[in-house]
Amino acid sequence: MILTKRSVPVLGLVALSLAAGACGSSTKVTSASSPATTPAPAVTTAKPADTTAAPAVTTAKAGAAMGPLKAATLNASGSTFTKAFYEAAIADFTKVNKDVKINYGGGGSGKGRTDLADQITDWAGSDGTVKDEDKAKFKGGEFLYFPVVVAPITVSYNADGVDKLNLTPTVIAKIFQAEITKWNDPAIAADNAGVKLPDAGIVVVHRSDGSGTTENFTKFLDASVGSKGDGTWKLKSGSTVEWPTTTTAAEGNGGVAKAIKDTKGAIGYVDFSDAKATGLKFASIQNQAKAFIAPTLEGASAAAEGAEVKPDLTFFAGWAKGDKAYPIAAQTWIIVYKKQTDKAKGEATKTFINYVLTDGQKTAKDIDYAPLPKALADKAIAQLAMIEIPA
Repeated sequence: MILTKRSVPVLGLVALSLAAGACGSSTKVTSASSPATTPAPAVTTAKPADTTAAPAVTTAKAGAAMGPLKAATLNASGSTFTKAFYEAAIADFTKVNKDVKINYGGGGSGKGRTDLADQITDWAGSDGTVKDEDKAKFKGGEFLYFPVVVAPITVSYNADGVDKLNLTPTVIAKIFQAEITKWNDPAIAADNAGVKLPDAGIVVVHRSDGSGTTENFTKFLDASVGSKGDGTWKLKSGSTVEWPTTTTAAEGNGGVAKAIKDTKGAIGYVDFSDAKATGLKFASIQNQAKAFIAPTLEGASAAAEGAEVKPDLTFFAGWAKGDKAYPIAAQTWIIVYKKQTDKAKGEATKTFINYVLTDGQKTAKDIDYAPLPKALADKAIAQLAMIEIPA
């Protein structure tokens, strides 16, 4: 596994082996209506006798404490985009809640959704939403989306002598459709005056697995220069698309990052955390305001602030308005069944999500993720009251 900025030994984790499955507008955040009006009870996770120096986990609303958690093991799978964040959050959470074990296997957003639908796991990590036609496949019934963090998707590259690179959505679309195949193509040179571009072929690297990163990257292209733009992008959007046969596939964000690093002339889309950890160079991307913006946490936060959030807390942070918005920002969620069937697991799940939305947000930047806008985090905390736990 590629080391992230913060490599965390996850205490108490057991390796999770899951069946393979198919993997993954501009009103301010404050404009979304809250999905729940019932105040969420405060949740305290630390045991009375636990002397571990760790912050108490509480909700933002007053209420009766849930008390120490009973022994439970939670299994989850999904997003590799946020795998580093989940590993860190799980490690911190289980230091306090020593009777709870949480196993998180990646596999991609699509696999996470499929595993949850089949009730193989207790929650899913997903950078994309469930299609309407797939909702009936979820054997546990109604489910809820809890936003977790936001982060940039980089367009990372390995081109000799090129330390800085500007790319427009049009050029990116043509590169990934194999219409621009040389690094010194005039379309690339036009936005990179003074940069000596190599006379070398471009090797496009993309995800082989169904992926939320792919979904958000292709949604950005579709919104900017595809069906909602001038039609340059023809491959549509989704967790998988029909890439040209001349391109190269790799599994997971880590796999794409490694392939780019190991291949001269390569270019691909990679989450910010893996791109930094691998030491990749990444391009500045032209946004709606025609400014070339480098991928940063601040740029992702600016994009999230300008996103339209629906009542179920889903939104798309890509191609957002704003001079400082990074245009390929991505959001991610924990998806969990509304009606829990096991009391101990239900309480552990609810308390862990609460931790992610509170103290977990404070550590997000340390591992290259941007915390949620406060208004959105508050709505997600309120939505915890909708999780039903058996008596």
